[in-house]
Amino acid sequence: MSEHKIQRRMTIRNLLQREKAFLIFILLMVAFPFVLGTITGTGINHGVTKFWQGQLIVFFVMAVVAMSYDLLIGYCGILSFGHAAFFGAGAYTTALLFTHWAPSFSTKYRIFIPGGGDITGILIFAFVILMAVLASVLVGLLFSATSVRLKGAYFAMLTLALAEALHILAKASDFIKWTGADEGLHGVPVPAWINPTQFRPRFYFIALVFLFVSYLFIRRFTNSPAGKVIIGTRENEERVRMIGYNPVTYRTLTFVVSAIFAGLAGAMFSMWNMSATHSMTSTVITVNALIMVILGGMGTLVGGIVGAGLLQAFSHFFYDWFGPRWPLMFGLIFIISVLFFPYGIVGTWRLKRLQIKEGWARLIALLAVKKE
Repeated sequence: MSEHKIQRRMTIRNLLQREKAFLIFILLMVAFPFVLGTITGTGINHGVTKFWQGQLIVFFVMAVVAMSYDLLIGYCGILSFGHAAFFGAGAYTTALLFTHWAPSFSTKYRIFIPGGGDITGILIFAFVILMAVLASVLVGLLFSATSVRLKGAYFAMLTLALAEALHILAKASDFIKWTGADEGLHGVPVPAWINPTQFRPRFYFIALVFLFVSYLFIRRFTNSPAGKVIIGTRENEERVRMIGYNPVTYRTLTFVVSAIFAGLAGAMFSMWNMSATHSMTSTVITVNALIMVILGGMGTLVGGIVGAGLLQAFSHFFYDWFGPRWPLMFGLIFIISVLFFPYGIVGTWRLKRLQIKEGWARLIALLAVKKE
């Protein structure tokens, strides 16, 4: 028993040491609303503090999208242009159920636990999230099925076509009664306790917990034996098949896990905006996910979070400075970053950190000699 406790403590200590930077980031994000609210004197649910919480909520959600996409392209080596289909499936499922099903269900039925507590709202919320996950998984399985016969650019083009088909369905006037067609669904009646307008700090911390749990789960998945096989499939699919693993099974597993987290991110984004529009199924979502992963570093997970933060910051500040021309300026910075950080910011740092540290040590030693 004592040996087991010692081993568990060592495991926890190693985990804390390995994920120290991410844990510091989470702690900073927890403290952010309180610190900014104290500095500005506006409190945590008003003024500039409330505004920046909104910006960070979008960052948290898009960071999960980037990590889910990194599972495909960074760990499994699958280039997909249809990631927006997972995101949009989660967003539309959430909005449709909250708009067309939840109000009538809560009117007709009330569910209580022994003692008098009404849990109808909680069960409705759990059911909606479960359905959003299920819808995303079904789309992920569809994409996975097409990967059996197609590879590379052919598969990428097919995923683009499948995602575009979903985008067209979201805009189709045939379903205007349900989806709102071009206008989308607005004013989605999300549960009062999670309303992002009235309870911004609560939604902020829920989004932060969502990012934290998603990172831990995806990190555990990539470090698991299944994750190692997935990485092996990326490196040499034929060799993986020769030693007894079926690459199709592990590609399917990757698609399912990626779709789950992208769909959950879509559900969170839909609740944050209290709407679902066809823009949530457009290729812009996929392209942004690809940019975030490349900018931060493929196959790193943390790189996706870094890329999401940079893209969110650039889109906000560059729009204030350059107006509608901000994507041009961002494109120039993206080109420069790819030239100087060919493996992404985090990827290049991990690959070159020893050389960088040695270079700084030599520079400091040289400056010290010159001073003497």
